[in-house]
This record gives sequence, C-alpha cells and structure tokens, in this order.
Amino acid sequence: MKLALFDLDNTLLAGDSDYEWGQFLVDRGVLDRDSYEAQNAAYFEQYKAGTLDIHEYLGFALRPLAEHSPEELARWHEDFMRTRIAPMIGEPARALVRKHVARGDLCAIVTATNSFVTAPIAHAFGIAHLIATEPESRDGRFTGRVLGTPCFREGKIARVDAWLAANGRPLSGFAESTFYSDSHNDLPLLERVSRPVAVDPDPQLAAEAARRGWPVISLRQ
Repeated sequence: MKLALFDLDNTLLAGDSDYEWGQFLVDRGVLDRDSYEAQNAAYFEQYKAGTLDIHEYLGFALRPLAEHSPEELARWHEDFMRTRIAPMIGEPARALVRKHVARGDLCAIVTATNSFVTAPIAHAFGIAHLIATEPESRDGRFTGRVLGTPCFREGKIARVDAWLAANGRPLSGFAESTFYSDSHNDLPLLERVSRPVAVDPDPQLAAEAARRGWPVISLRQ
C-alpha cells in the first residue's frame, strides 16, 4: 500500500481556509473589523515568512470558537463552505485526490488549520482521514485552547507518526509515501516522506525543491 498526504491551504485549496474563516466572521459582523482583520493579516504574513508563533496564533484564532454556541458556528460554517471554500476547490485538486483514492492509497489531509474549520472540507474532497490542529472542547463547547500538539511544522511529523502508530502502519511500512505541500513551513514532513511534491510552492519551497530535485506541480485552473 502507498500513503498520500495532502496539505490543505494553498495546496488542495486555492487559498487559506484559516485566514478566510476569520475574514468571513469579520464580514458577517461577528468579529470587529478594525481589531481582528489587522491582526489576522499580520499573523498570515508571519506564517508566510516562517516566523509564526503557533501557540500565540492559536490563542487568537480559536477564541471565536469559544465565544459562540456550536449551533451558531455550524450555521456559519455552512455558509462559509458555500461562499468561501467551494470557489477555492478546483478540478485539478479533485482529480489528484481521486487518482490516489482510486488506486487504493491511504489518504489523509495534514493541516495546521483546526479541525472545526477543515473537517467539512476534507469531507468535500472525499478524504476520510484528517490530521489537523485540534481545538479543545468541554461540555459541548470549545474552550478557545488547543488540545495536544498543534499540527504545524515538526508537529505535523509527530501527529502523522501518532496517527500511523494508532493504525499499526509505520511510515517505513509503505511502498511509497507522498506529501503534497505549497509551504516551506512543511519542510520537516516533506523531508520525511519518500516522495515530496511541491504544489504551487512559495518562493522558499520552490528554491528548496529546485535544489533537491523534487517534483513541482500546479493545481490551479
């Protein structure tokens, strides 16, 4: 069996679901535009630069989940999927996932974005396994804190290894392991798999892929 791992934001999606969720809440008037929008943009720039403090960011990004009921969040997310996410899902990305599923590969999305935002997106792609940052919940409501290891940079390796161990399939047990990503933040996991693939890569990853001879593809229409 082969393993296929997919980053989500700016890889399978032509955009960043975490950033867009915040902007969606701003546009709905749920969050204050002046204070939230500027900070959201600042964290996004830090992510692209490779300087993001993931725990600081998660304290910011998960707070809105704790401030609203599950019913409100679910209702908003349905609209978010229709208006923000559906336009970011292109046919080349769907075709890539279908290819791996059709040949019987074990497929998973591996993303730093929290599972509340990304679980419906994984479902839309037909990918059963999601390895994401987990928001803590208590008594049916989110607390605004992260549960366990954030699925970011080296944390992606830890989370993937734990997932594989729980399924009795170490990474070395696969005939081939592929990871698709756009971001230099994912270099730790890209270096671990047998077939790293850069997808519409950022400048840092593009340079690294060229240096190492990794394949580079585009999923943009």
